[in-house]
Amino acid sequence: MQLNAQSRTLIGSVMLLAATQAHATLTSYTSNGVDVVYSSVSDVTWTKDANLLGSMIASQGFSTVVNNILAVSPAISNTPNYFSPTGTYTLTISDFSSNGRVSWFGAMAFINYLNSNNYAGSNQWRLPTVVNTAFGYNTATNGTAAGDELVELFSSELGGKEWSNIPDTATFDNEQASVYWSGAEYARDSRYAYNFDTSIGHQYDDDKSYLFYAWAVSPGQISAVPAPPAAWLFGSGLLGVAGFARRKIKPCN
Repeated sequence: MQLNAQSRTLIGSVMLLAATQAHATLTSYTSNGVDVVYSSVSDVTWTKDANLLGSMIASQGFSTVVNNILAVSPAISNTPNYFSPTGTYTLTISDFSSNGRVSWFGAMAFINYLNSNNYAGSNQWRLPTVVNTAFGYNTATNGTAAGDELVELFSSELGGKEWSNIPDTATFDNEQASVYWSGAEYARDSRYAYNFDTSIGHQYDDDKSYLFYAWAVSPGQISAVPAPPAAWLFGSGLLGVAGFARRKIKPCN
């Protein structure tokens, strides 16, 4: 029994689509009623909203959200430095802005707030980490070293290019072509912390008092990821193509 050319083309197209989806590194799903994205490359779960704090402020009001965060984390511990000689930094409202940008201390407090609420079913949220401590376009790894989540996301998973904005895809919402904090302090001077500029694909360190964005990740996969739509498409597509092919095949005389 042989399939005609049209049937073979349809089957090939369905199989190609399924294979493409099977190798995707980012999977969107819902956990505890919240949209998140799992990265199989970094083995972390991202919030789907890349400016979640900004969205919370827009929805609930600046004072409400910031006061709730400060109630959970009135102070942040870090390596003693100019801003906190004792190693304890007391937060104020000036560590936050109405568009979601925060100081490094505010970003850490926001993470604590997510954990206190078990956001998306996880209490292990954190800021992205840094393994490669080089500045610039990170030519030493470009997203190949485990633990460089922002670099991996920008370069390896979203296909971002140097001197270009972070690609705008349907995978995430509210991606900012701007600077995002990491959780890593700069070892030579703990007044500074590493960050990643998604408008040019470069990693830097900056004064912890600067206001940048915060994008949270949780280690591993928060909850079971449902089968991607491509799996259903693959199965139903083959069945449909097979039925189509059978109707086209004439019995032998």
